[in-house]
Amino acid sequence: MPSARKSVWVLADQYVGNLNQCIGVADALGLPHEIKRISYNRWARLPNLMLGSTLVHLSRDGVSGILAPWPDIVIAAGRRTVPVARSIKRSSGGRTFLVQTMWPGSPTTDLDLIATPLHDRVNERDNLIRTLGAPHNVTQKRLETAAGIWSERLADIPSPRIALLVGGNTRRHRFTPKLARKLASVVSDLMAKWGGGLMVSTSRRTEQVARDALVENIGHRKEVYIWRGESGENPYLAYLALSDAVIVTGDSTSMCTEACATGRPVYIFSPSSATAAKHQRLHKLLYDYGSAQPLSAAFNMDGFVNWSYEPINDAAIIAQEINRRIGR
Repeated sequence: MPSARKSVWVLADQYVGNLNQCIGVADALGLPHEIKRISYNRWARLPNLMLGSTLVHLSRDGVSGILAPWPDIVIAAGRRTVPVARSIKRSSGGRTFLVQTMWPGSPTTDLDLIATPLHDRVNERDNLIRTLGAPHNVTQKRLETAAGIWSERLADIPSPRIALLVGGNTRRHRFTPKLARKLASVVSDLMAKWGGGLMVSTSRRTEQVARDALVENIGHRKEVYIWRGESGENPYLAYLALSDAVIVTGDSTSMCTEACATGRPVYIFSPSSATAAKHQRLHKLLYDYGSAQPLSAAFNMDGFVNWSYEPINDAAIIAQEINRRIGR
């Protein structure tokens, strides 16, 4: 079948980060793709070993779009998407090629390709490809578009421009108001040392009390822009595009990797008491790669120091492996 005619489905549940990983891979394939929105019911709590190949754990709305004609490729992320992907492959007579961009849990032998970051420490197997970080859809084209939308609004932010990207709570750790105040203090000291301006973005995982503590302690200065969720497009990509350096909290594989998609200096704020071991392993890999340093390292320099590296694009690596395995 000619490659231009390959059809791609991306399975999308409520986790935006997972969806962005999958879209990144689909875009890197250079093929049109269709996003299939799925939602779950109570049966989704069952392990995949019990669910097998089924749609029984989807809500009525979630199952409505999973209909023939079946795609050539399915790209998905997250444990609960796996039974859906298996059901599609079974219904296609085994023709559909299944790609998972996160470790899906056992069993895995019937999945065609699994892409997991090195810090996940998964045993090698024939259907596994290892990546440095998480695949993403932070492309040069999207960065340029975002910069065009926001450049005038952020024109008064002086250089060097620092993008501060703040995550939040994870399964085992909480981004507390105390940590938020500590981050604000460190960033304020760094601004005093470097000069320049700050562009701040928090996430849906940032508790309101932590967000308030961060904003109050950074201060209300003209050289600081804080996006508070106003109407209009989120400036996250514009921050990446217009920044001279990025400071990111270390609680998200996706945020750390996306920051390292810029080719600009990245500094990671990750107190050991509030950082999972797997994220610490990721940070070490990024430090060794040369894309990032601990935030504390910024104070060892006399002033702002620029450095560059090859932007990290794991989506392209995964897409290349898909093409190799399907003979495209």
